[in-house]
Amino acid sequence: MKMTRRQAAAAAIATAIAIPAEGLRQYAYYDPPGILTVCYGSTTDVQKGKQYSLAECKQRLDADMQKAVKQVDYCTNSQLPEKVLAAFSDAAYNVGPKIACDTRVSTAARLLRDGAYRQACEQLPRWNKAKIAGVSVALPGLTKRRAEEMRICLQGV
Repeated sequence: MKMTRRQAAAAAIATAIAIPAEGLRQYAYYDPPGILTVCYGSTTDVQKGKQYSLAECKQRLDADMQKAVKQVDYCTNSQLPEKVLAAFSDAAYNVGPKIACDTRVSTAARLLRDGAYRQACEQLPRWNKAKIAGVSVALPGLTKRRAEEMRICLQGV
C-alpha cells in the first residue's frame, strides 16, 4: 500500500533520526543485545559474512522505516501528529512496535491511544535499555536517541 503524504514526511524525519543514531556498517555484526544487524540498524534477513552495498543499505533503511511508520500509524488509528508519528516510528524501528502499539506493556502506547501526546512523548526516555547477558542495562546511544526522539515528538504537540 502506498504511503500517505503524512506517513512519508514522518518517515523522512524518522530516517534523519535513525541514520546518525545507527551509523553505517556494511558488514553484519551483533549489536549489544546480540542481534545480527547490518547497515543502518537493519535486523531483517541479515546474512552473516555478507558485505552490503550502500544501495542495499539505503533500500533496507527505507523499507524498514516505512514498515515502522505504517505499523505505528495503523495501531494508533492514523491520529498522531506528523512529528509524534516520526518520533515513535523511529523508536519502533529501533525497539519494535510495542513502544507505540502494545497498551498492555507500554505506558506510552496507552497515552498515545488516549490522545495524551505530550505525556506519551515524555515516556520515550524510559525506553533506553537493552538486555545484555540477561540484565536490563541503560545504553548511552539509546539514551541519546530517545532524547532526540522526545525533542522532535514534543515539537508535534
